[in-house]
Amino acid sequence: MRRGWPRSLGLRLLLGSLLWVLLAIALSALLLSWLFEQHLTRQLDAELDRHLHQLIASLEQPADGPLQLRRELSDPRFSRPYSGLYWQLDSLPEHAGLPAVQLRSRSLWDITLPVPDGSGIAPGSPVSQSLPGPQQTQLYARALHATPVRPEQPALLLRVAADQALLDQPLRQFNRVLLASLASLAGGLLLAIFIQLRLALRPLARLRSELRAVHGGQRQQLLGDYPSELQPLVDEFNQVLQDNTASIERARTLAGNLAHALKTPLSVMHNAAQANDSPLAQLFRKQLAQTRQQIDHQLARARVAAALRSPGQRTAVEPVLQSLLRVMRALHAERALQLELQPPSDELAFRGESQDLQEMLGNLLDNACKWASQRVQVSAHAAQGQLQVEIDDDGPGIAEAALEKVMQRGIRADERTPGSGLGLSIVNELAQMYQGRLQLQRSPLGGLRASLRLPLASD
Repeated sequence: MRRGWPRSLGLRLLLGSLLWVLLAIALSALLLSWLFEQHLTRQLDAELDRHLHQLIASLEQPADGPLQLRRELSDPRFSRPYSGLYWQLDSLPEHAGLPAVQLRSRSLWDITLPVPDGSGIAPGSPVSQSLPGPQQTQLYARALHATPVRPEQPALLLRVAADQALLDQPLRQFNRVLLASLASLAGGLLLAIFIQLRLALRPLARLRSELRAVHGGQRQQLLGDYPSELQPLVDEFNQVLQDNTASIERARTLAGNLAHALKTPLSVMHNAAQANDSPLAQLFRKQLAQTRQQIDHQLARARVAAALRSPGQRTAVEPVLQSLLRVMRALHAERALQLELQPPSDELAFRGESQDLQEMLGNLLDNACKWASQRVQVSAHAAQGQLQVEIDDDGPGIAEAALEKVMQRGIRADERTPGSGLGLSIVNELAQMYQGRLQLQRSPLGGLRASLRLPLASD
């Protein structure tokens, strides 16, 4: 994962879209503002050029007098002081030997526009200029260099100017409206992108939910139709699940066949040893019993390993407990034990094989019934996202120092009690293979509490 990038695919797409939208909006704002400014400038140029041509048409040169304005220009702003629209006519300084000429509009009042040392303007073509104006304003002007008709007349510089605010104010107003409009557009686009991303990523959320259901034991395959971009992935994943399930079933069948092949000669040897009561025959029977237990134990380990790789495993807890309690009541009928089950508040399910759950709980219940005086109590509930089953008895219990020791293979708390010492060890190993654990502690009933934690199948 590249540093600095968010892990969320939706957030990546949203941030990428946000950057592109903001960049496009910014470029659009600059371009539209520039185009509008050019439009305003062309309009003002056209207006000032019209006044400039009208000024030229209004000039007259009497034969016996100075240059003068035959009539006032048509726009009344030229007659109102500091109105924002001005004109001025000057003879150029390079013609100092000829009589100087200067005419101004009344709107300039007592202000004279500065005359440059050299016009820098080609005769006959109006150009734009920026000039200081009355009352510390800035003017936008169109200037024209007019060549004299007769040699005794100086060259003239005609200028018509308008307040720069005529350009700046409309442009500012346009920019405000433009930014507000583009901001609204950007918000609408981002909202549309967000909604589109939610709709586009919804199949991924549904796929994640289906995967969670497979992992939690509710499904054995991914269900539903997906977009064409995801459907091949779903089909391939389902095919992998099918192949994995088939491989596990083949491994179970081979293990079962091997166990059956081993148990048959073991049974024959056990029956043969039963006919003889010699010390050698007794040793033989004992070794055969341990060998059978080891086979059962290793088969259980192989079954758990297969179950962990197989999706869709789910076993309801309460029916298994009810069934085991019925068996225990029958096995220990002569002792008249009081076996109690506190019904779970929820429909709890174990994420694993039913046979493994029966073996673990059966060993713990059998152990509790062996040591109980009168009462065994069983409860099951969900704790920290796991299934927790607690089995309490009112027997003598086990000393604190021996709690860990009794879960070791072949160790019994009391050698006088029948058993091989493998029950708690098998339960502990199976629980650990399911990423669970078995914990022994003092019971509130006075005896031993066996607390078994296992993976919980999600709803």
